Amino acid sequence: MTAAAPWRATVLSLFPGLFPGPLGASVIGKALTSGTWALEAIDPRGYASDRHKTVDDVPFGGGPGMVLRCDVIDRALAAIPDLQSKEAQKDAAKVDGRRPALYLSARGVPLTQARVRALAAGPGVVLLCGRYEGIDQRAVEAWDLEEVSLGDVVLAGGEIPAMMLIEACVRLLPGVLGAEASLGEESYEQGLLEYPHYTRPAHWVDQNGQARDVPAVLLSGHHAEIAAWRQGESEATTRRRRPDLWRRYRAAKSKQGA
Repeated sequence: MTAAAPWRATVLSLFPGLFPGPLGASVIGKALTSGTWALEAIDPRGYASDRHKTVDDVPFGGGPGMVLRCDVIDRALAAIPDLQSKEAQKDAAKVDGRRPALYLSARGVPLTQARVRALAAGPGVVLLCGRYEGIDQRAVEAWDLEEVSLGDVVLAGGEIPAMMLIEACVRLLPGVLGAEASLGEESYEQGLLEYPHYTRPAHWVDQNGQARDVPAVLLSGHHAEIAAWRQGESEATTRRRRPDLWRRYRAAKSKQGA
């Protein structure tokens, strides 16, 4: 990314003061300071029409909690000049320099590393953080918001998931990480979870007096054997921890063999 056109994240949140938060630290923060990417946090209250800046109301049909109003969210999104059109969102192959809008929601489609790569390759994202019981469905439909979830859990709001999504994208931008070659060996990049890592000391005794040595193959200097060991560890870990990923990986391998 060039300084003239950095990857940009716009976040709509009732708590804009939470940003940049962790995004201002470490390599992600350095990239923000250097202009590799840009961040804007917008409070939807600025688009409320009454003097009390009301952004929510009770749900029709009854029930607990409050719901963010569709008219307020609509005005907030309409004020973003480079928000991707609904037509462009429906055409995944179309690139028009405008950003897609994502709604962080517990009922959304799980975010994948493949989707993160696609978002990182574009001009940026517009992220809508839900609060309370969520957002009026009419705003979701009117803007064709892509509902995204970062796990099978429910949080108080979408701010932390938004930070996670942004960091996942930013670390893929050119020049952000020092060892970009290692990106291809990370979890999910090859359809597998990553192999375990070790460093000095090679021999270590834990607090219970048990000796824990680095696997001998990693000290051997035989690159082919090390690669084979790492592949085996990735496969074993994926098979044990994520049988869903393992099934997809095996299916893809079978299809390649065919």
